[in-house]
Amino acid sequence: MKKLTKSKNNEVIFGVIGGLGEYFNIDPVLLRVVVVVLTFIGVGSTVPIYLLLALVMPDGEQVSRPTNKGRSPFGQYNGKTKRKEAEKVEEDDWSDF
Repeated sequence: MKKLTKSKNNEVIFGVIGGLGEYFNIDPVLLRVVVVVLTFIGVGSTVPIYLLLALVMPDGEQVSRPTNKGRSPFGQYNGKTKRKEAEKVEEDDWSDF
């Protein structure tokens, strides 16, 4: 059974919400949105509860992930591909504007 720990792979401030998302198998972004909305609605106990959990929850272990060396953030290989040259345009051509 999985333990409730702070996330080292999905942390923004302390890793509390990332750890809760991993434990309950819920997207941490959704949990963050819920916490922010509840905080602004006026449920003022969200900040002290978050800080208490940040102090009480044990640190999780960092899971090694494969490196994206040579890849762009969009998953395309960016290693030794050549870029397309720009087309030369006459200086008096303002047709783009």
